Amino acid sequence: MSDLLLVPEKRFEKQIKETKEKDGVELSILNLGPTHPATHGIFQNILLMDGEKIIDGEGTVGYIHRAFEKIAENRPFYQINVLTDRLNYCSSPINNTGWWMTVEKMLGIEIPKRVQYMRVIIMELARIADHIICSSVMGVDTGALTGFLYVMQYREKIYEIYEEICGARLTTNMGRIGGFERDWSETAWRKIDEFLAEFPAVWTEFENMLSRNRIFMDRTIGAGAIDADMAMGYGFTGPNLRAAGVDYDLRVAQPYCSYEDFEFDIPVGQNGDCYDRFCVRNAEVWESMKIIRQALEKMPAEGGFHADVPDYYLPPKEDVYNNMEALIYHFKIVMGEIPVPNTEVYHAVEGGNGELGFYLITNGSRVPYRLHFRRPCFIYYQAYNEIVKGRSLSDAIITLSSMNVIAGELDC
Repeated sequence: MSDLLLVPEKRFEKQIKETKEKDGVELSILNLGPTHPATHGIFQNILLMDGEKIIDGEGTVGYIHRAFEKIAENRPFYQINVLTDRLNYCSSPINNTGWWMTVEKMLGIEIPKRVQYMRVIIMELARIADHIICSSVMGVDTGALTGFLYVMQYREKIYEIYEEICGARLTTNMGRIGGFERDWSETAWRKIDEFLAEFPAVWTEFENMLSRNRIFMDRTIGAGAIDADMAMGYGFTGPNLRAAGVDYDLRVAQPYCSYEDFEFDIPVGQNGDCYDRFCVRNAEVWESMKIIRQALEKMPAEGGFHADVPDYYLPPKEDVYNNMEALIYHFKIVMGEIPVPNTEVYHAVEGGNGELGFYLITNGSRVPYRLHFRRPCFIYYQAYNEIVKGRSLSDAIITLSSMNVIAGELDC
């Protein structure tokens, strides 16, 4: 039987025996996960250790596999959005918007400029929330809890904006085919302005606390390094790729939602190590705030909050109760009586962790024929054990933290 077909503990037995016979060194096996607090999720890394040094390793996923893709293939298109929430739950609105844009691409729906700008605002707020979590948890994993507690209150302020827009905080189910369920209230716009006014000073303090902190730098510089060629070979995207020096960002390379209307920089690193990943995410927070301000300044006064697509956009409930035409549209949409084209589409957005893609095949029915989620976490997690080989166990912890592996996105 091939060694690859054996469980990792068995696969390492031969290596342990040979090392002991040849060098007299006693290697050991360490299970990092699936319930270890430093893994940030339910997944496992089986490490072959020589004391504190990692000799080899193998990752295991499947502990929380929820079969989202197969569930989606048995749901109408508008009911799939709640599944995307559970992928990268640190930035759910990006997942939601990416799915709606995939459906709109399939249907050929044109979205008003105002709706596009509103989507940009909510996606960049989600990106900020995602990076707040990753960067502050890196501080925690190197022994600095204060920064995490300090900036987490501003993630809560972003969640309050979500709540004002759609009534939810973590799993937002935000938006509809063609736009949003309702227009944003004055309170939502005010909360966005307040966040943009208060957060820059807080983020500056957070960066000052860690960026030049000698302990943090010693723990992160050189740890978990990956060069550009290796990152490209594994299919890295997002901050982990940009930290390796590759300035690829879907918002620039393949603009969507009118991102071409905004001026912003793409932060890149040089060494692709934990410190570079930390710095790139921190810099992206500043760029996201820049984009949000531009979207607010350029926001069209006209255009409403959704496209004029009555065949696919559920009418308001009060209209359904009082208007026969609205009732008919509601019935036809819910019962799947409006045909969709036989087609094959792929659409991707720049998620908090990289290229979040949706590959959709339809056969004219009310549900997808096939649907695949391209989750960036699943792609770059494959490189983890190669990255940490030869490093210490403490380096493995901070490397996993800096890659921002979200279990829900890794193992959908």
